[in-house]
Amino acid sequence: MYKSYSMELAGRTLTVDVGRVAKQANGAVLMHYGDTTVLSTATASKEPREGIDFFPLSVEYEEKMYAVGKIPGGFNKREGKASEHAILTSRVIDRPMRPLFPKDYRNDVTLVDMVMSVDPECNPEIPAMLGSSIATCISDIPFDGPCATTQVGLIDGEYVINPSLAQKEISDLQLTVASTREKVIMIEAGANEVPEDKMIEAIYKAHEVNQEIISFIDKIVAECGKEKHTYASCAVPEELFAAIKEIVPPEEMEVAVFSDDKQTREENIRQVTAKLEEALADHEDWLEVLDEAVYQYQKKTVRKMILKDHKRPDGRQIKEIRPLAAEVDIIPRVHGSAMFTRGQTQICTVTTLAPLSDAQRLDGLDEFETSKRYMHHYNFPSYSVGETKPSRGPGRREIGHGALAERALVPVLPSAEEFPYAIRTVSETFESNGSTSQASICASTMSLMAAGVPIRKPVAGISCGLVTGDTDDDYIVLTDIQGLEDFFGDMDFKVAGTHDGITAIQMDIKIHGLTREIVEEAIRRTKEAREYILTEVMEKCIPAPREHVNKYAPKIIQIQIDPQKIGDVVGQRGKTINTIIERTGVQIDISDDGGVSICGVDQNMMDEAARMIRIITTDFEEGQILTGTVVSIKDFGAFLEFAPGKEGMVHISKIAKHRINRVEDVLTLGDKVKVVCLGKDKMGRVSFSMKDLPEEE
Repeated sequence: MYKSYSMELAGRTLTVDVGRVAKQANGAVLMHYGDTTVLSTATASKEPREGIDFFPLSVEYEEKMYAVGKIPGGFNKREGKASEHAILTSRVIDRPMRPLFPKDYRNDVTLVDMVMSVDPECNPEIPAMLGSSIATCISDIPFDGPCATTQVGLIDGEYVINPSLAQKEISDLQLTVASTREKVIMIEAGANEVPEDKMIEAIYKAHEVNQEIISFIDKIVAECGKEKHTYASCAVPEELFAAIKEIVPPEEMEVAVFSDDKQTREENIRQVTAKLEEALADHEDWLEVLDEAVYQYQKKTVRKMILKDHKRPDGRQIKEIRPLAAEVDIIPRVHGSAMFTRGQTQICTVTTLAPLSDAQRLDGLDEFETSKRYMHHYNFPSYSVGETKPSRGPGRREIGHGALAERALVPVLPSAEEFPYAIRTVSETFESNGSTSQASICASTMSLMAAGVPIRKPVAGISCGLVTGDTDDDYIVLTDIQGLEDFFGDMDFKVAGTHDGITAIQMDIKIHGLTREIVEEAIRRTKEAREYILTEVMEKCIPAPREHVNKYAPKIIQIQIDPQKIGDVVGQRGKTINTIIERTGVQIDISDDGGVSICGVDQNMMDEAARMIRIITTDFEEGQILTGTVVSIKDFGAFLEFAPGKEGMVHISKIAKHRINRVEDVLTLGDKVKVVCLGKDKMGRVSFSMKDLPEEE
């Protein structure tokens, strides 16, 4: 039966249609937010997938170009692989929902959000996030929801709920918060150095709105929700845990995991597993799930050590940061490079500078953002964790980590007017044991400074973890988590910023939400750690951006011309500008407003190109002294080229102070000569003279 539900959300109407379309999915809703329309579906396989030890959830945010009245670019003229924005949106939908599915559920679940229409006043991410939650809640798929998601902007000091695309352009904050009925479950933010207290206030404004949405979802589920289906649990048998503890007592497991060296710890666990395989050789059914059982045993051991004994696996104090190191200029001939090391996490970032024409062009649903001049790419090769597998290009995790670092650094970059370059930073993971995304922020900051990019302030990033007990007030927040604490803990709370405020947040958790006390403590801890990293490590390595770009980087001259003269510089079919480029070896970009960027590595050639452009775009004036090349000789005089497409004539009577019979007696083709402009003659023609040049002092 088709039912429709509506509520007012941030001054716009949110409508949910149930039973109208996609009835063969386990759950489906057609979401309307203003004129933005998104189809959200949730489907699950009938049986669990065999041979896996994880919950196989897939989230797809699909951008249809017809939603904004466009035909896709390229030869194929249809949507291809997901854009970076679509991948990041899929991750934001995935992160709050994944913890709410049963941990022992192994059926494949796919959530699809198809954007079918976009109203610039209503961001399609909002109905997609809410649609996935509602579709799953009304389906028969086991799910401990609902959860709701709200975005917050900050414009002129005022918070804006679910800002429009235009408002996002001028907002100092782009915050996304997901909540359950009681707690915050996901945070993602980019900000222009927003202070910690303002960020916390914004988070809980979003949380309040989420509670209104959850009440709305509850009404829909009460009327349309299906009974949840039963499933085959993949939990490890308690009898196996009991047997394992007899063979490997808790004290022995503590010794195995208590090491600050990842390889040593992994070898210890390998030996423990081999011992258990030998002891349980007669129990084939147990051997099939032994790896998962050992993983769970490690997890329980580490969590007990941290929560009850305040002992971390590598022996650090709860607030202690791993050993830090920083250096710059480690790679020759690149435009900028830096390496940042935190314990067994090591990132090298390389900066490349290029003309603005090399900025990345974007073809998506956001009509306000068509290109970006700063690109941050993050790579995570298998050798960084001591594994071997072929490289297949960046996955969703790599794209997400790169976008997080990019978001953290954009607020401190100089404008295109101040620094007319496209900028690319690439973070190569040399070694990984937790928080590589935050290490890449630190390395990228120093690499940009080493390249001579005049960033306003340095940015550092750090991550906090969490281990919780049976009650809300039984928890420990860990500063600078390593890989093991991330795997076995409940939270990865990443915060980046300057001395003065936050520029990015990304929070992932594995439990059903965080209390306000935990959120505030995590933000406070990351600020303390960030200040230490900036002051004691990064600023001691490179205290300020270098005054000039690297000698191997292209240099750029910017000049302004009359927009009406752009055609003169370009010339017929590009002849004039191509001639300048051919003669000087520079790259020239001209904007519609008459801004000209000249890029090259030879300063003399760049100056020559600028001189030519100025001559082409400047009208000849009496008294103006120019240098031209003889390109044609006639009986009555010589034609000089002052710049491609810009010529003038010197009459034979104006070539020398004495009388000459032939132009060739003084000039030959290719000669470079100085002339003075005499202004226009009676017929309106501009004339030049060699003999009337003023005497040089």
